[in-house]
Amino acid sequence: MSKIKARKGAPYARILGVGGYRPVRVVPNDVILEKIDSSDEWIRSRSGIETRHWANDEETVAAMSIEASGKAIADAGITAEQIGAVVVSTVSHFSQTPAIATEIADKLGTNKAAAFDISAGCAGFGYGLTLAKGMVVEGSAEYVLVIGVERLSDLTDLEDRATAFLFGDGAGAVVVGPSEEPHIGPTVWGSEGDKSETIKQTVPWNEFRLGDVSKLPLDSEGNVKFPAITQEGQAVFRWAVFEMAKVAQQALDAAGITANDLDVFIPHQANVRIIDSMVKTLKLPEHVTVARDVRTTGNTSAASIPLAMERLLATGEAKSGDTALVIGFGAGLVFAATVVTLP
Repeated sequence: MSKIKARKGAPYARILGVGGYRPVRVVPNDVILEKIDSSDEWIRSRSGIETRHWANDEETVAAMSIEASGKAIADAGITAEQIGAVVVSTVSHFSQTPAIATEIADKLGTNKAAAFDISAGCAGFGYGLTLAKGMVVEGSAEYVLVIGVERLSDLTDLEDRATAFLFGDGAGAVVVGPSEEPHIGPTVWGSEGDKSETIKQTVPWNEFRLGDVSKLPLDSEGNVKFPAITQEGQAVFRWAVFEMAKVAQQALDAAGITANDLDVFIPHQANVRIIDSMVKTLKLPEHVTVARDVRTTGNTSAASIPLAMERLLATGEAKSGDTALVIGFGAGLVFAATVVTLP
């Protein structure tokens, strides 16, 4: 017989508040076209992207996270001291250690909150949300701050016609706390590592450090390029459209609802064509509000879902209490989908 005493938290968990931060600089497609042979029409037709935000030197991963988190904490009606854990999903914090979450937790004024980073690409927010739900229900934290943040402009090859126009910067955050009713459904998540080469970093850090020009990509002037994100666009598109619609349906089934019960659909903001295809495959009714924040924010990876959620609520396109399906998918390849009640 076990001698270990179990600790029990809340019966359920829910998102209590949301906040977002977009860098001040707005970058139109014209700026991207300075280094690639393309057109504004082509970029819009292929991705739906019209503008994106790029961070300046002061808008660091930590600074953007703190701005978004402060708004989420205020929206939740709690104080930073009540946060028991901080989970940060990012692929663009360049210090291998320590985790940026520890700096964020300290600067926000938490009381020595547990803090750690996760790397799950564009599914990172869903992964973090699932971890937070578990902590609240298990009792290891009453309130958990989940942050998705990226400075993907640092990892963008502006001479790569396939990806130069895709990525943006920003941070989104939510506070997850106790609930008497289920407001975060079961997560359907997983990975397909056999497809890991379809989205990846061009050069691993150790090869870049060695500086062997024969093994490293060069720019148009013959200089070694900084490591960037590259992808096989068509392969990713097919996978996202056909496989992720299945995952989204599984999340609806797991939550015990149908598409007709939804008020809002917030998919990862990768590409308008992917979003529209998923809407069609899922046969979402016309009353369902669909997030298309990618048009003006670009693909911000782990930040895209909370940023889109924050904007829908701020503009009144969605309202507190709405039932939303969220799904993230990306490098790994990884995915995570669940149904939530909006804060």
